[in-house]
Amino acid sequence: MSVRIGINPLTWTNDDLPTLGAETPLETCLSEGKQAGFSGFELGHKFPRKADVLGPILDAHGLNLVSGWCSGNLLTNSVEQEIEAIRDHLELLKALGSKVMVYCEITGCIHGQINTPLSHRPRMTEQQWEEFLGKLNAVADWCMEQGVQLAYHHHMGTVIETEAEVDRMMQGTGPSMGLLLDTGHMTFAGGNPIAVQQRYADRIVHVHCKDLRPNVLADAKNRDMSFLNAMLSGVFTVPGDGFIDYLTLFKGLKASNYSGWLVVEAEQDPAVAHPLTYATLGANNLKRFCAESGLELQA
Repeated sequence: MSVRIGINPLTWTNDDLPTLGAETPLETCLSEGKQAGFSGFELGHKFPRKADVLGPILDAHGLNLVSGWCSGNLLTNSVEQEIEAIRDHLELLKALGSKVMVYCEITGCIHGQINTPLSHRPRMTEQQWEEFLGKLNAVADWCMEQGVQLAYHHHMGTVIETEAEVDRMMQGTGPSMGLLLDTGHMTFAGGNPIAVQQRYADRIVHVHCKDLRPNVLADAKNRDMSFLNAMLSGVFTVPGDGFIDYLTLFKGLKASNYSGWLVVEAEQDPAVAHPLTYATLGANNLKRFCAESGLELQA
């Protein structure tokens, strides 16, 4: 079993705060990502959403499409409405060879609101949990039938943020519902990404690798910052540049025969954190962690 390393374009240009890197063209993201040592990219807002347009662009750079974020609205949509809402996105991923869809319920989310503290994030009632899990399971089953597995992204500022909420989501859904393990978001939320990996080893289908600067994290929590202000303060960095124990995590992935993507997704201000420099550091650190843990890197 082997893994591949990819990157999200928000290293260069940010989807939640589009003014960051607004002037940076897609060509720069792709060429520098390839130069840094990555073999694939996740989607961002500057990517064309037609397979016959995006495919040749990626091919020209020798890159694969890893996956792409999908905003879920199951707390307001029916299963049928949600399937129609995500169908085009799924078809794009499938056409370009992606095996998983990054999915996150965004109803009431506040991670894109720069003046809203993270403590104000939404939480589900008991009735909402029951309805949500039933609908999520149905959508996950449908996606699996189409050949693309849902990978649920627990995310700061949303209804599924904490380790306990991830547990409830995983326990309330079936095997078609995969988990995206985001090391940075889980740690920011006070959880333990290594424990989550061990608990759901057979259902983790995608991994986002971001690290945290401990002093900035402590300050962000102490002042109850918004997600975006924490990011602008430098709370996130690339794997290996913070305090998360990636070597132990990767040894766990090796033991579970994980064979998906390892994706650097480290939100930073590109005017402060030079994108090519940090992309290269992230790629080199992922390669080192893979070598030290025994994870085989696919060429």
